[in-house]
Amino acid sequence: MVETLQQLLPGFLLPYLDQALQLGAGYFGPVVWQNLLTGVWAVIKVMLVIAPLLLVVAYTTYAERKVIGAIQVRIGPNRVGPLGLIQPLADGLKVMLKEVVIPAKADRAVFLLAPVFAFAPALVAWAVIPFNEFLIVANVNAGLLFVMAVTSISVYGIILAGWASNSKYAFLGAMRSAAQMISYEVAMGLSLVVVMMISSSLNLVDIVKSQDQGLFAGMGLKFLSWNWLSLWPMFVVYLVSIFAECNRAPFDLAEGESEIVGYHVEYSGMAFAVFQLAEYSAMLLGSTLVALLFLGGWLSPVGFLPDSILWLFGKIFALLVVFFWARSTFPRYRYDQVMRLGWKVFIPVCLTWLTVVGVWMMSPWNIWK
Repeated sequence: MVETLQQLLPGFLLPYLDQALQLGAGYFGPVVWQNLLTGVWAVIKVMLVIAPLLLVVAYTTYAERKVIGAIQVRIGPNRVGPLGLIQPLADGLKVMLKEVVIPAKADRAVFLLAPVFAFAPALVAWAVIPFNEFLIVANVNAGLLFVMAVTSISVYGIILAGWASNSKYAFLGAMRSAAQMISYEVAMGLSLVVVMMISSSLNLVDIVKSQDQGLFAGMGLKFLSWNWLSLWPMFVVYLVSIFAECNRAPFDLAEGESEIVGYHVEYSGMAFAVFQLAEYSAMLLGSTLVALLFLGGWLSPVGFLPDSILWLFGKIFALLVVFFWARSTFPRYRYDQVMRLGWKVFIPVCLTWLTVVGVWMMSPWNIWK
């Protein structure tokens, strides 16, 4: 905590920080004071991540409607507040006032708990997401493994939603969506194995730092040393797999009610809204992971510009625009096309490139040393 505050606070405040630390240690004792600081700092970091995240998720819906409107030569939200900026708050208020209808023969407890299972993993995973070397809730060594483990739990929310509804249509939709998510998690896992191989670490901070070295980084062209170039097939596979993992267009079969019934067909009101929040939270988390693993995170693209958290935010927003662009452009895939792409295209590509990178790393032309 102390090191982080020393990095963030301006110089004229550092003497006051030292005095406060000494005063607390003298009053509570060194051990108790250290434990108290650790607990308070953990709560502060969690709130600094969760509170802005919920606001960003809400306004991602606004950004999506504006970007898609611009692509399709429409205006988008412009009535509620200046430039329509209060539209997400109005939508949230409308959803909270709607009735949550629970089917008569549904399992009430599981029915209400399923949206939480879908939404919670997308929030918990942010505990190990670094915004720079110091701004991170928990800098664990197996951060990448933690993200993979936590995000895989979201499939339980989908299965429970379809089962608890006591509707055969919702249950079949849940099985279909669960099979889609699990299928693309295999390709995502294989692509992350390649990233782990060349970075020699599961720590997300170390993975970002590993992209700041090499021939191109020494020449000042740091964006050419990022993993997107050397791992281009894995970059494409991971990005497209996130579309399928988040049920985003053109893989949004759960929302194609005119063609196929989704797992949340029996949900209404705030319970349905939580599923939508889960989708946008997962999309935001996926964009952040792509930025960290393949696009250099907070690293600047060229050597003469300083590294900054603003670079990370810019990359995340650019990736979100790609999600919006895909939704406004591509038609929805058929389910057999979705599964064929995951099993017969992506997994063979990942296995092939995994072998190629392994041989490449053992050869004299290893570019990651």
